[in-house]
Amino acid sequence: MSAPGQRLWGSAWTLLALANLFWAGNLVIGRAVAGRVPPITLAYWRWTGAFLLAFGFAWPQLRRDWPALRRGWRVMVLLAATGIASYNTMCYIGLQDTTALNALLLQSTMPVVILLWAFALFGERPSLWQTSGVVVSFLGVAAIAGRGSLDTLLHLSINVGDVWILVAVAIYAAFPPLLRTQPAVHPLSFLVAAMAIGSLLMLPFYLWEATTGPGITGGWPSYAAMAYTAVLPSFVSYLFFNRAVELIGAGRAGQSAHLMPVFGAALAVAFLGERFHGYHYVGIALIAAGILLASRTRSATAVVEA
Repeated sequence: MSAPGQRLWGSAWTLLALANLFWAGNLVIGRAVAGRVPPITLAYWRWTGAFLLAFGFAWPQLRRDWPALRRGWRVMVLLAATGIASYNTMCYIGLQDTTALNALLLQSTMPVVILLWAFALFGERPSLWQTSGVVVSFLGVAAIAGRGSLDTLLHLSINVGDVWILVAVAIYAAFPPLLRTQPAVHPLSFLVAAMAIGSLLMLPFYLWEATTGPGITGGWPSYAAMAYTAVLPSFVSYLFFNRAVELIGAGRAGQSAHLMPVFGAALAVAFLGERFHGYHYVGIALIAAGILLASRTRSATAVVEA
């Protein structure tokens, strides 16, 4: 590895910043190709492409870990369904009808939703501070989803795209707590196996969409966008994040998830021409306050955007 490459590989926060930049770019790309690349098609080829790219790197570990993966196939299916197949597909569907800014800000509630799943699945009781954080963060969600209008909330006339994003967040938030049940295998083995299973779970829906709906339009920019989602946010970001965890630990690395809305907002404004509104600022403030409250007694759970 060259000297610049060695410096990059040894700098945890540089790796984390790049990983979150690529993850934020994924949502911006998803919004940019809305109407040109069908959402299930985008999700399917994102993970199938990432699997094909990562397979060669992971083969030595995958061959060694195959017996453990086979014994834990039920857990692997559950993890792939929550962390790979459902989450990304629903996000891309939601981005057909909502802005990248809204999607990014709504996703920033992930740390507090994880607390709810940890309690539901494993009985981890949240503290008073954490409970308060959940309440405050969901007030932020309400401000964004209701576009700052109490009347909108009272009449439940929220954007359908926001609903898809919120459901995606609710499903994916079960993934980090469930990771404690994963087979004891190398991270690359786990990642490639989850990609493969996730792609298989999406295959029937992809075939349905491909045969009943419009195809890919927009020429080479659409295919370039699909290639981006397969390479940078799906493979490179995971390599960078896993390396950062090795360097500074999961707790500190997980705090970097809060960079994603910052990078994503800048990208959405710069490349999509989206605009901040007053309710965005209110929502950001409430969500940030909720996360600070929820993490007061312990470090936020490490969250990886799939």
